Amino acid sequence: MNTTIEKQPENVVKVDIEIPAKEAANYYNNAAKRLAQYVNIPGFRKGKAPRNILEQHIGEERIKHEALENALPKIFADVIKENNFDVVTQPYVESYDFNIGEDLKIVAKLELRPEVKLGEYKGLTVEVEEYKTPEDSMQKSLDGILSQHATTVVVTDRKTKSDDTIVFDFDGYSNGEKIEHGDAKNFTLDLAHSSFIPGFAEQLVDRALEEDFEIEVKFPDEYHEKKLAGQPATFKCKIHEIKTKVLPELNDEFAQKVGPFKTVDELKADIQKYLDTQKADIDRMNSEKAVFDKVTSEAKVDIQQSMIDREADELVEEYRQKLASQGFTWDQAVEAQGYDNIMNSLKEDAAVRVKNSLVIGEIAKRENISVSQSDFSAKLTELSRMYQIDPQTMVKQLSQTPGVFNALSQQALNEKVTQFLAENNTVKLK
Repeated sequence: MNTTIEKQPENVVKVDIEIPAKEAANYYNNAAKRLAQYVNIPGFRKGKAPRNILEQHIGEERIKHEALENALPKIFADVIKENNFDVVTQPYVESYDFNIGEDLKIVAKLELRPEVKLGEYKGLTVEVEEYKTPEDSMQKSLDGILSQHATTVVVTDRKTKSDDTIVFDFDGYSNGEKIEHGDAKNFTLDLAHSSFIPGFAEQLVDRALEEDFEIEVKFPDEYHEKKLAGQPATFKCKIHEIKTKVLPELNDEFAQKVGPFKTVDELKADIQKYLDTQKADIDRMNSEKAVFDKVTSEAKVDIQQSMIDREADELVEEYRQKLASQGFTWDQAVEAQGYDNIMNSLKEDAAVRVKNSLVIGEIAKRENISVSQSDFSAKLTELSRMYQIDPQTMVKQLSQTPGVFNALSQQALNEKVTQFLAENNTVKLK
């Protein structure tokens, strides 16, 4: 095999490949034998028809296509190994000239990984703003625990308050027309945590039981139903029931009920331990990010647009899945935000992700950092715990999704390089 290499822009190389006629004929003959096993030709058993009869029946081009499909993986592997190419995607054939009895000529293009020029990535000193635990964190934690053990009681001797839960009827109208799906009977709503239109829940406060009243609201400009976006609406309401939470008393008896504590002080000490751990974790993550951002900002790499476009395509698919999980569609997002705005944002993110990945790969290469089987198993275990699935079932499910194992390996490598950078640089909390 003879090859001629020509460098082209955007980290692409053009490769002219010439396969000797005898080797090309072998590719062709082997392909013909394979195809003969699956073709029904009158008068011949499968696999027994002469080559010329097979060619008359399915055509030479079909055999050549089969020959190339089977030969190209090895041909490309040899070209890549011989020239020490670091490719980032599958090579593709631009043209070929395949005539029996002549040398096989193939013109292919390979996209190479961009060269990464790292700046200093060890021995750096980076300043990071220290995380301050909010002064009211202890009280909020205690309030949260008390709220979890609160009892709900029905009240009848007062009007609604902003932290009540109510049961009510509502019937909505906009521009004189009844709003589709804009009504309900005996609907339960937590006034403090409402996902209704802004201003809706607030107008249900200070209302009496069985009182007929109306509230005026305006749908958000970006509301998913275009007909209602930005439009005023009137809702007729009547409250049938008011419920409120009654918090338990914070005492030693309560502390013993919620955990392995004898006193309130022990409960508070446990909360403080959690808050201290949380602060340490946040400081660590902020420190790792600051070091990594410093390293990537100093790195120089000329990324071809094709890599960014492929990454952007993956981000589009991730975004579609995220929208679907929230009950929205891609078309609704495009209508609300604009196609160009979405794509420009995703391409910016894609460019950052590609550069980060390239920098991580270069550091891993220089420092001989790799992902071991134990590293990969640890990622699988972490994932199985997150989704509460045993590791064997997790592997079986993941094997049905192409590329997921590579993604897990990349995650493990990212973490090992991040840890390496954290250990080899200094962070000063300020």
